[in-house]
Amino acid sequence: VAAGAGATLRGDVHPEAGFVHGDGGLGGVELPEPAAAPDPRHAADLIIDTARRAPGGLDILATAPLTNLALALRKEPRLPEMIGRVTVMGGAVHHPGNISPVAEANIGHDPEAAALVLAADWDLTLVPLDVTMRENLTEEHRLRLLDNDSPVSRLAGEILDFYFTFHEETALPFRGSACHDPLAAGIAVGEVTPTLAPRLHVTVDTADGAARGALVADTRGIHRGYPEQPGANAAVVLETDGTFPALLVDRLCETRK
Repeated sequence: VAAGAGATLRGDVHPEAGFVHGDGGLGGVELPEPAAAPDPRHAADLIIDTARRAPGGLDILATAPLTNLALALRKEPRLPEMIGRVTVMGGAVHHPGNISPVAEANIGHDPEAAALVLAADWDLTLVPLDVTMRENLTEEHRLRLLDNDSPVSRLAGEILDFYFTFHEETALPFRGSACHDPLAAGIAVGEVTPTLAPRLHVTVDTADGAARGALVADTRGIHRGYPEQPGANAAVVLETDGTFPALLVDRLCETRK
């Protein structure tokens, strides 16, 4: 674990989202002090050093603004040659944004960084709101997590209480939450196989206007089954089968450490 950038590529301070995730990012749940100190390196340096030690053996899962990954690319332009796959939870294609009408938080909070990551020549998969908002945890799932002898499961159930309240008040017509980052993780490790993930040409709007931070994906092949597209740079996950929340709860209930 290493600390990363506190500001975006153009110098804006990264906003905190306590109103979404609660105090400390864990719904107000307090954890014991860690047994080990964080790695002293900057997160970008940790990415580079890890990739250099095992070329082709490192996959990256990005579940936040892409500043650290963009900084690593700037410092080591050959990084894509050393990385296996990159999976990014971020963006909205046809779905509305969540920090503006068109922008999703992980892309929209540092559009310049996202643009660098999308332009790099690596095996990239995007997991946008279009699919994460369809895979929802419910209160039934949360109660199952709490009623389990796994400390990890119970912790997840406690953290979700705050997150469920936020979703119910702002995004969903019931008490529950979307599976944003966990679904991206499930896809990254091969537990989830998307049912629709066309390769598309994708860019980011970096202008200072109403569309800043919008993911611009070329979906014009939608009515033709998404034929091969010149210049396609990412697989964009648009559909999954809807069974991920149950799988996630099963995995958390099985985890003992």
